[in-house]
Amino acid sequence: MKLSKISVLSIALMLLFSAVSFAQETKERRAPREKAEQVTMQGTVSAINKETREITLMSKEGGLVTLTAGEEVERFDEIAVDDVMQFDYYTYIKAEFRDPTPEELAEPLQMMAEGGKAPEGMDPGAVVGAIAKAVVTIEVLNRPNMIATVKGPNGNYVSIPMEDEELITELKIGEVLILTYAEAMAISLEKITVSQ
Repeated sequence: MKLSKISVLSIALMLLFSAVSFAQETKERRAPREKAEQVTMQGTVSAINKETREITLMSKEGGLVTLTAGEEVERFDEIAVDDVMQFDYYTYIKAEFRDPTPEELAEPLQMMAEGGKAPEGMDPGAVVGAIAKAVVTIEVLNRPNMIATVKGPNGNYVSIPMEDEELITELKIGEVLILTYAEAMAISLEKITVSQ
């Protein structure tokens, strides 16, 4: 059977695309994980940006979260560093355990949507900040407390509570992954009186 040059070229291209597709599939180290929820926490204020209404809090376990206080949060100007706060906020996060694409490496932080829109899978009434996609690196794995801390492309850190014990044991310091996340939007902030 004689194959034309076009047929041979078509077969070669098909095999090449199949190989590339297979190589891309094998770059995924584990299945993606996705989670959206409303969280209630208590933490100590470690930083405040009055202009952007951002507040960074440290939980009792040492995790950090930076929230944007929505307009419904009253008495924001009365909050000070070292105040202990109870707060409610929404989170959305998707972790993809794969190598970044050349486009993601060229632009490691991409804004995907404006604030105010709840991602799919989250209560439609949930208020979130802007949704971003970033190439991040695992910096700290606190396995006893089930917290992974990642460093973003702008040098900021995010501590992520983990639920899957098997996953946190598989993760490695320095591992690169792709995070899609909704900027945390505080829906309530309440100062807690701490007895000495």
